[in-house]
Amino acid sequence: MKNICIVGTGGFAREVLFLIDQIGIFENVRAFIEPDHIFNEKWKDKYIMDIPVLAFSDLKESDKVSIGVADIRLRELTTQQLPISTEYITLVHPRAAVSRWASIGKGGIVTAGCIVTTQVNIGSHCQLNLNSTVGHDCAIGEFFTTAPSVNISGICTLGNRIYFGTGAATKQGITICDDVIIGMGAMVVKNINEQGTYVGIPAKKN
Repeated sequence: MKNICIVGTGGFAREVLFLIDQIGIFENVRAFIEPDHIFNEKWKDKYIMDIPVLAFSDLKESDKVSIGVADIRLRELTTQQLPISTEYITLVHPRAAVSRWASIGKGGIVTAGCIVTTQVNIGSHCQLNLNSTVGHDCAIGEFFTTAPSVNISGICTLGNRIYFGTGAATKQGITICDDVIIGMGAMVVKNINEQGTYVGIPAKKN
């Protein structure tokens, strides 16, 4: 396998390193990486958990990249800052269950306890955090992100850059537009057609 570089130096980047270790490919991790201007100001000659921190400009053609950035906007910006030729690795924890009839886009991260069932399509650079589930026949866009213990029921259509807080859930058959935040513990029982933050039971725009 090619060497792996993890974008970011924060908490989720370290959780990605833990995931890689659980998969059994820790030896392939070459570095954490940060944009050059951040690296030069803060991270030169520094290590995190014995892994060196390098700059984006230190990437090699042989490297594969995992974006360990939880913030959706920063994650999307990162894909724009990295070379167009960058190869992204998709990581699935050995204790996650992803159906052979499901598709996870490039750069996806699926952590322990997650379940993705049949005829599910999830776009690039998703992050499914601990014990989240996605039911049958869901179509989900890019940069989809869950905190732990999110439940997406079947036949849902979710747009790009959607975030679900811890313990949030949807009713079956829900449609949600791009750029929506669902708050912790919220229950989505009606379609969402307007960008914004939705909280409560049932979920309403904040």
